[in-house]
Amino acid sequence: MNYTSFKAYLLILITGPLFCSSALKADDRPNILFCIMDDASYMHMSAYGCEWMDTPGFDRLAEEGILFQNAYTPNAKCAPSRSSILTGRNSWQLEEAANHIVNFPAKFKTFPEALRESGYQMGRTGKGWGPGDPGQIDGKPRVLIAEEIASAKLPEKPTTAMSNKDYAGNFELFLDRSDLGKPWFFWYGSHEPHRRYEYGSGQKLGGKSIDDIDEVPGFWPDSEVVRNDMLDYGLEIEHADSHLLRMLEMLESRGELENTLILMTSDNGMPFPRGKAQEYEYSNHMPLAAMWPAGIRNPGRVVEDMVSFIDFAPTFLEMTGIRFADSGMMPSPGKSLVNIFKSRKAGQVDPKRDYVVIGKERHDYSRPNNQGYPIRGIVGKGYLYLYNYKIDLWPAGNPELGYLDVDGGATKTEILELFRSGKDRSYWDLSFGKRESNEEFFDLVNDPDCLNNLADDERLSATMARMKERLADTLTTQKDPRHLGNGDIFDNYGYSRDHAWNFYEKYMAGEESKANTGWVNDSDYEPEPLD
Repeated sequence: MNYTSFKAYLLILITGPLFCSSALKADDRPNILFCIMDDASYMHMSAYGCEWMDTPGFDRLAEEGILFQNAYTPNAKCAPSRSSILTGRNSWQLEEAANHIVNFPAKFKTFPEALRESGYQMGRTGKGWGPGDPGQIDGKPRVLIAEEIASAKLPEKPTTAMSNKDYAGNFELFLDRSDLGKPWFFWYGSHEPHRRYEYGSGQKLGGKSIDDIDEVPGFWPDSEVVRNDMLDYGLEIEHADSHLLRMLEMLESRGELENTLILMTSDNGMPFPRGKAQEYEYSNHMPLAAMWPAGIRNPGRVVEDMVSFIDFAPTFLEMTGIRFADSGMMPSPGKSLVNIFKSRKAGQVDPKRDYVVIGKERHDYSRPNNQGYPIRGIVGKGYLYLYNYKIDLWPAGNPELGYLDVDGGATKTEILELFRSGKDRSYWDLSFGKRESNEEFFDLVNDPDCLNNLADDERLSATMARMKERLADTLTTQKDPRHLGNGDIFDNYGYSRDHAWNFYEKYMAGEESKANTGWVNDSDYEPEPLD
């Protein structure tokens, strides 16, 4: 597929047949279309000023709704991030669900389950929660969100690496089957821009040049390879956005747009070194825009309030008339966004929304003794404070196991080759090397790449102390086992895949192979352990 045919393909997707219908609902509670990309960072939507991206669907949400400038996932990895969305709880409040590739605890009810019980029609296309095992109810797999609708397929995959699911087509099937007298909730989970990518597709199919990228983050080399990798990632975001645009036009054509909340975000940051699976700006800072013609006042606002993914569940329950206390869900520290929807203010709407807490435990099976790389942090007022609990461990996973917390790709390979050749180890140190200090403190206004650790800057000692105290108070209130001295419990939880337990030891003994780590390249593995 060449550039011209790719643009024609997008045009067909966006302007294809739309079926009109409208009816007065017997139950006039709002519909909800929740859209979540897989591995996209905050700054790479054109609504945020990214000039080498074109995301008209997301931009329409921002223009006709609210663009949130400070939305954060509590944990920058697929399964734990989505667990927080579904439950309204931070990772350290979710037992096994704090980790990746896990068994979802039966005790934690999800907001989609609560919506279903209240009479909502439920649908999903694409990626939901995972990877992991949701458990069973009455001998059948538990449905944490909704059964997937996946029968609509694209006539041709845009690239060899992208999904062939016609997300918008599956949404259309859901609408066609829905009872017009009842409200609905639909989860659109694009598989993009998750790796792998077709190298060079951003230029070949997206019609872009590597010179269009105005800036490469300071923690990667500014090279043709890295710029191509960024464009390939961008092409996949644009693909996900094109389906959102089709969905908006479907709703408008059917007369369903007015009373539907449409929200788009991503689960975690871009799948590049020092992005996804870490706790920096490119890891946890997420795109977020919301549109609801009947429910958001003064649309077109840009809101600066700090928003966490744990706020989504309380929002959806409040707007659908379900008291959280009556939902059957475990209590949530999240705060509903409905007051922001109802306000006419831009900028800082709620003065109390001035910080969010983040953290991580075990992601992939990348270290001895099933260990994760525990971090807790707090973001607010232009600063990020992080505490690394175990700086003797490798933050991206052990080198001899391929740095498993970082997905394989062109940028990772470029950094590893520079390190191994002896030409430049600085990028390796930033993305894969052991941390030099338990504490990290960054000025996000002047250093969004998080390159200059200010933890020892005496001029900021009072600011950092206040943030540390607030973080400690929050973790104590939320009974975080790591903060309270029982953090090893997270390393003792099992995996949902049997081969993952003690994978490091089994691999080093020759009992496991690289075949079970397909998200990285074989060349990512170092031949011997590094000091």
